[in-house]
Amino acid sequence: MSEDNVLTVRDLHVDFSTPLGSVHALNGVNLTVPRGKVLGIVGESGCGKSVTARAIMQILEPQATISKGQIIFHRPKDVEHETSQVLSEEAELSEAAEAVKAGDVDITELDPRSPEMRAIRGAEIAMIFQEPMSSLNPLFTVGAQIEEAILLHQTKDEIEAHKRAVDMLRRVGMPNPEGISRSYPHQLSGGMRQRAMIAMALSCEPTVLIADEPTPALDVTTEAQILELMRRLKEDMGMSIIFITHSMGVVAQLCDEVAVVYLGRVVERAGVDEIFYSPKHPYTRLLLRSIPRIGANRKTPLEVIKGSIPDPHSQVPGCPFHPRCPEFMPGQCDVIVPLEAGVGIDHSVRCHLYPGSVPADAALIPEA
Repeated sequence: MSEDNVLTVRDLHVDFSTPLGSVHALNGVNLTVPRGKVLGIVGESGCGKSVTARAIMQILEPQATISKGQIIFHRPKDVEHETSQVLSEEAELSEAAEAVKAGDVDITELDPRSPEMRAIRGAEIAMIFQEPMSSLNPLFTVGAQIEEAILLHQTKDEIEAHKRAVDMLRRVGMPNPEGISRSYPHQLSGGMRQRAMIAMALSCEPTVLIADEPTPALDVTTEAQILELMRRLKEDMGMSIIFITHSMGVVAQLCDEVAVVYLGRVVERAGVDEIFYSPKHPYTRLLLRSIPRIGANRKTPLEVIKGSIPDPHSQVPGCPFHPRCPEFMPGQCDVIVPLEAGVGIDHSVRCHLYPGSVPADAALIPEA
């Protein structure tokens, strides 16, 4: 991928402690987010897409821990002086805070509640959640919730914060933004609540925006409007977007690069054109075949991926997709975990169908 990346995720592992034992939600995720581009993360439910996003934001559940890996945020030099007034208001800056201001930051080394992480979360990396009604506070107006982020990260002038909040509502296409700013979440439609969430996330003009399936409950017309809005705001603000979705159709409309995730691993990474015209991993091919096609025989049933994602407490030996793979090779796929292999320019895949996927010490890998 391009060397000019705003975010780099290396070998990220996240484990959840449960009464039945440890659940490995992420098993070595590797991602790069190009500056000013849209990275799509696609896969079935339960593959680790949202956990990856929450790990980047350091908002994982209490029972979850990052057991291994790095999340490197490459801060643009021209905004280093704007790290956030959160830090300046926490008495004297600690050594960690000074490190945050200096450039590249390893988010995994920061305490989720530390002033250093609070300076990044919301101001430089923001997130749009799946369900706005569970993310917006019903006790406060939409304007007050947007102003809170602005007051925390940008200015202490309440009048100026209100002006910026109304302006942001106007930029996301809200009718009567001044009136909407005084409305409560329950008074808005689903599409308007989603626009309010986008306005809140963009209120501090972040470098990276994480959109975790922001359009699942919207009708197709509103979904198209939200996607067009995000595309336009990306161009206007020059930010990078991580767009998490189930829909390959949405990926085709919005994304520049794609990471296909299965069972806590990225199994294929490539540009959006490569993914659609030359998919390599069997899982990617099956996802693409499951898309409805215009002109197809209405009586022909959609193709489905056989089987289901394994129980989260189980340990699948070898390639995690092998129990469902139509190209399964016994004695190899069910024994050896495939490495990431390059199959073209900026195109990599984890599959034994391609050279370079078998580790040099493969004979030492146990079968279970």
